[in-house]
Amino acid sequence: MAKRENLQNSNNKPKKKKRTKHKKVPENGFCLQDSVASRNHGVQPLGNLLLAQSSFNSRDIGLGNLCALTDESILDILGLLGAKDLCMLSLVSKAFYVFSNHDPLWRNLVLEEFKGRFSFTASWKHTYVSTVSSSCSLAQLGRGLQVRSFYSDYLFQSWLCANIELKQEWLEVDNIERRNDLSIEDFILQFEKPNKPVLLCGCLSNWAALKKWDRDYLMEKARDVDFSVGPVDMSLQSYYKYADSVSEERPLYLFDPRFVEKVPSLSEDYEVPVYFREDLFSLLGDERPDFRWLIIGPARSGSSFHIDPNSTSAWNAVVRGSKKWILFPPDIVPPGVHPSDDGVEVACPVSILEWFMNFYEQTKQWKRRPIECICKAGEVMFVPNGWWHLVINLEDSIAITQNYVSRRNLLNVLDFLKSPNAKDLVSGTRDRVNLYHKFRDAYEASFPGSIKELMLEAEAKKAKKTSFWDSVMDAKVGSFKFGF
Repeated sequence: MAKRENLQNSNNKPKKKKRTKHKKVPENGFCLQDSVASRNHGVQPLGNLLLAQSSFNSRDIGLGNLCALTDESILDILGLLGAKDLCMLSLVSKAFYVFSNHDPLWRNLVLEEFKGRFSFTASWKHTYVSTVSSSCSLAQLGRGLQVRSFYSDYLFQSWLCANIELKQEWLEVDNIERRNDLSIEDFILQFEKPNKPVLLCGCLSNWAALKKWDRDYLMEKARDVDFSVGPVDMSLQSYYKYADSVSEERPLYLFDPRFVEKVPSLSEDYEVPVYFREDLFSLLGDERPDFRWLIIGPARSGSSFHIDPNSTSAWNAVVRGSKKWILFPPDIVPPGVHPSDDGVEVACPVSILEWFMNFYEQTKQWKRRPIECICKAGEVMFVPNGWWHLVINLEDSIAITQNYVSRRNLLNVLDFLKSPNAKDLVSGTRDRVNLYHKFRDAYEASFPGSIKELMLEAEAKKAKKTSFWDSVMDAKVGSFKFGF
């Protein structure tokens, strides 16, 4: 299939929509969800053309001379058009009808024009039309045309990623170390210092959120509160309505860094786990970068591969639902992920499902396999600094995550903040240029001489690392030694 990439640099209770049930049908080795709601207008994968009785592809005929362009290029061009132009273009030919009705185009129009002030209904195109004209019904728009003999890997894969079930083989690997009743000292020595992930169990037993936080409770507390959802702000009520109705490749994710300020009472229901209470960025007070987020999302929503900001470490606590995690150490870039040399941009598959479909199998052949697990409600994932990680919700989920800096990671953060392109790399703060000096000065004022001590300790640790020749020679007699 064609390679598809994007750039990263994230009063009435809504009722769940009842979708028409369909029998699961294998599609190119994948099984579709029980409810297939998104439209593909008859698009087939390009490989099917080889088995067709004729070599006719209505895509090429309908596009005319533009058929030489890739599907991505055509959609990039159409992304410059407004709603009226897309509608007019859809009348030109069946091929332009398919491209002009590509739902991500209409998603962009809805988010750009209406921000979070919309009520999602059936599809992004219908949402746009019904927002502009409330009198327009779903029946008037219909389900759209089914175009015969239209072959496109790009468009088909977009539809497939929105509708396939997660394969069991994608979920069954669980090779992370799980620890219960771990002491703070052991956490530091065994995981934080060696920069190693761990799944912590039993450390949220005193969280009221585990008992209280569900949809009903959050709706009671914050129904009309606007939260950050992708590039827009949406009320919690509108977001839940969207999450119940949508079936798309990249579901919008509620990821809000100001939830405590917006709903202060939520802060009473949880506390930072004991392992992460040394948070040196707190020395900056209100000038610290964004550091905590409320996360809400439906099944299949999540975060594609990224490294946490500002070289911080993080913890992620699941309150409701469950999440599949895949993590790669700092020195291994995940397959299909292409960071720029300066680290400012990362090219990666368009969606999480696309990565699983096209790249997950490769990792099984690697000598150094990624760390994988499913983190369930009441468990906490520790994500060390610099680790690439992908997260996908396996069901409707609620979580809290926080980035932090401890003395074990202080030097890494300072190096990151003073890098030549820090103004492009630093995130979550308005003052990217001066953050290094502000943070270092604040730390030195509170812990005089500590940075120098940490630097000496790091140099001593580095000097203790055994070289290859030291490992095969006897230092006392100067002769080789071998062990079998």
